[in-house]
Amino acid sequence: QEKKIFTVQGPYPIIRSLLRARGWVEKKFGGAGKAGSQPERHHGSQEMRQQEKAGDGDDAEQGEAALDPQLGSACCGAQPSQGTLELLHSPLPPEEEEERWDEDPEAIHNLMSRLVRDQVPYFIWTNRCSAVDCRLLQQDQLVNHYARVGAFTTKEGLCQNLRNLPWFDQANPDTFFPRCYRLRAADERQAFIGELGLSRPLGMLSPLGLPVPTVLCAMVPGVAQQVPRSPVPHPMPSPAGPGPPLPPHLVEKALQVCGQHLSTLGHQDIDGDPPSPHALDTDWDRFLRGYYRVVHEGAGLALSGAQREQCRALLQRLAGRLPQLGMEGDHNVWILKPGAKSRGRGKAGGSQGGNRFLAMEGSHHHCMSPPTGIVCAARLEEVLRLAGVCAAPSARVGEWVVQKYVERPLLIFGTKFDIRQWFLVTDWNPLTVWFYRESYLRFCSQPFSLHHLDPARHLCNVSIQKRYRLAQGRHPQLPPDQTWSCWQLQAYLAQVGLGGAWHQVMVPGMKAAVVGALRSAQDLVEHRKGSFELYGADFIFGEDCQPWLLEINASPTMAPSSAVTRRLCASVQRDTLRVVIDCRDNPACSTGAFELIYKE
Repeated sequence: QEKKIFTVQGPYPIIRSLLRARGWVEKKFGGAGKAGSQPERHHGSQEMRQQEKAGDGDDAEQGEAALDPQLGSACCGAQPSQGTLELLHSPLPPEEEEERWDEDPEAIHNLMSRLVRDQVPYFIWTNRCSAVDCRLLQQDQLVNHYARVGAFTTKEGLCQNLRNLPWFDQANPDTFFPRCYRLRAADERQAFIGELGLSRPLGMLSPLGLPVPTVLCAMVPGVAQQVPRSPVPHPMPSPAGPGPPLPPHLVEKALQVCGQHLSTLGHQDIDGDPPSPHALDTDWDRFLRGYYRVVHEGAGLALSGAQREQCRALLQRLAGRLPQLGMEGDHNVWILKPGAKSRGRGKAGGSQGGNRFLAMEGSHHHCMSPPTGIVCAARLEEVLRLAGVCAAPSARVGEWVVQKYVERPLLIFGTKFDIRQWFLVTDWNPLTVWFYRESYLRFCSQPFSLHHLDPARHLCNVSIQKRYRLAQGRHPQLPPDQTWSCWQLQAYLAQVGLGGAWHQVMVPGMKAAVVGALRSAQDLVEHRKGSFELYGADFIFGEDCQPWLLEINASPTMAPSSAVTRRLCASVQRDTLRVVIDCRDNPACSTGAFELIYKE
């Protein structure tokens, strides 16, 4: 009568324990729905061991069969668990049966599950949306997923739909989401070509941005300091020797191209005729050769004071038009990702986590794909072809997105990190968003360097970093389990003179990014009043502490990989139930660390 019957699919001992403590009865289902699978027994201890084992991964899904929401069992016809049948037909006398229940606390739960086998579960928690046929759900059944969330939980969906954000909100996605292009779309592929200077590099500049401003930063000493930077030190390996100085006309070329690009951004070039690319090809090739020498070989430039001042003034004007100028860097590194995947999944040709780097660097082209999955190019013209090489043979070019890599991240003791930030959506109409006040950091195992593009230095996923040993001479204050809480980050920021950054810049920026991503996809998600969903957003911070959204994960892992995640994963599950169950009966009850940040 109280409708306190629940079903849990997957290794979620915390959810199961919290619901039982509230007086709910579990309706178990047998097996995993696979041929030859063994029935499920002793959920508490076995699932905890499974979850501890799974803690080495990042948001991994379990391959289980879909549930019939009316029956609460696997749709493939799985039978009740063997443990339940043994209890019903036990030859033991009642006294010995009670002793067995004391020794095996799951025994009584198995029996109760059998007693409610014909009842409808009113709370369903699964590890993936496809595990439940939402068309069969009753209105009063709670389930922890929405349908069609790929509009913002896949890289391609996020890339596509964030461009529509200005139609829904007065926000610019370029302020929190690194530039991204879907290679399947011809117009975006052309925009990517334009950004790299491939097609008419001086005449047909892409309105989405061109790496020439970063070229200017690299080629003119002292100009890069005009972009705001944090005082956190970034130890970086030095490039090769300075080499012979280059003629100053290279800077004049950079100023010319930047000025043209600035006019394009300001729509001041409508009546102007673009310069002929045929007349400029030779100059552009000479400019690029000089650029590579400055950035990668350490060549110097002899400039006058007037030229330096002109560069500073132009860069300041560009910074007002290009929100991402502060994180650009000068190596022009891009990362190729599988567009249809979320949570860092997907693998192609030996790449780690499905990601590949595209770096316009070096003096020779290396087209092979090493075990790390890194692909380097010496000329901008090679990038699109390399994208096709990366995608074959396991994926077509159209299934990948290419995104600007944050070259100037905030580092901690010279090491890159990202942050996992949870948020909860309890309604899409009106959109209702809860932001979790606690989060955790994931560190790389090797020091950051743009001269070495290996995953150990650049990809923070636990599933990737577990394959590498910690660097020798690693700073003693970096955690051996490569995880920090957000409280430890705040303490570090205070030590380096950035005590107000967390509450004044980082958290507000993450909240704005989350709401912006959700609003851009709101009309595409299949919303249902009886559903809710917990998501995990991954952010990286720039040197100015500005957060940059990398991706949003459905079904974020609840498997602990460290002492920090063991505590936080348990607390976010506890507080999720407070919001979605307890607040329904008592709106004034505590929501734990969840904060309501948006409700239409």
